[in-house]
Amino acid sequence: MSWMKADLISDEGKNARDEVYDGQPHESHLSHELIGGAASFEAVKLFEDRQRKEGKTVSHAFAKELIAGIAGAEVDKLVETKGFDAIDREKAKHHARKQAEQLYDQQHGDQDDFDP
Repeated sequence: MSWMKADLISDEGKNARDEVYDGQPHESHLSHELIGGAASFEAVKLFEDRQRKEGKTVSHAFAKELIAGIAGAEVDKLVETKGFDAIDREKAKHHARKQAEQLYDQQHGDQDDFDP
């Protein structure tokens, strides 16, 4: 992945996160891509913050599984407050997991393990 594409993914994720998490509550006009992007960025951020606090080294495979779970939970949390239906929730979860994996790879893919 080129550095320009990697920066774009990171910027889009942060912008989506800011719009969804810092925006007005109970707005159903948000797309599943926006919700998924916000959840993926938040999942990677929460994972990194937690791992830095605990200081544990983990494999990339474990990190990706954990981040995918966090992203799914973040989507569920957002869906409850933003008024999505079940189909949009599943689309948002799929998008969040995919984006979270790409964001993680962009930031940490060149290392053997995630070592805070």
